[in-house]
Amino acid sequence: MYDQSESSFSAQITREFFRSVYSYMFVALGISGIVAYTIGTDEQLFADWFVSPSGGMSPLFWVAMFSPLALSFVIQWGYNRLSTSLLLVLFALFSALMGLSLASIFLVYDMSSIATTFFVAAGAFAGMAILGYTTKTDLSKFGSLLYMVFIGMFIAGIVNIFIGNAFFDFILACLGVFVFTGLTAYHMQALKQIAQSTQMDAESRNKLALIGGLQLYILFINLFLSLLRILGGRD
Repeated sequence: MYDQSESSFSAQITREFFRSVYSYMFVALGISGIVAYTIGTDEQLFADWFVSPSGGMSPLFWVAMFSPLALSFVIQWGYNRLSTSLLLVLFALFSALMGLSLASIFLVYDMSSIATTFFVAAGAFAGMAILGYTTKTDLSKFGSLLYMVFIGMFIAGIVNIFIGNAFFDFILACLGVFVFTGLTAYHMQALKQIAQSTQMDAESRNKLALIGGLQLYILFINLFLSLLRILGGRD
């Protein structure tokens, strides 16, 4: 009887934790989507914000491109020292900045291919999330390998910004699909292990749910962008 009650309590905590994780993820997607669509579908507004008088990219463009990365590090590495309210503010700011960085996709790709790719990414993400949650295989060893590949991809991607090799970009996009789907399964398994712990207070659990939502959001966006580079029809 005691074991059944404990198991039921653990299952309830796990459900509540993942409900919070996905709530944070969907809120971030909503904020980013609204910002990206608002800026990206108005060419004049996009030019006012992101194009300098000389015709190049404005400083705000580069801030929008790289500040989300810095802010995500602050949130993930400093969450223990930050209050929940401050974390929420930083999380909302991160989501808005990501929206700014994503605005250009509406100028590059046609709307139908963006929508189609979004649903393809959602299906792939959901499938790997379920796999990560249900598998009995320990995915931790794969996580380390995938992160090493990701770091290599990140460096190669920065180099390719200056080289501009389309075929190399395609290879990186294909590799990105593999890496980000794999990391989705890895993180879901890790989050499941966190969720099943009953030794945390409510505030710590809420903070970890926010971090989990942030991580899944980042993985989904990167998977979506990788697929868009492969499947997207350009305007």
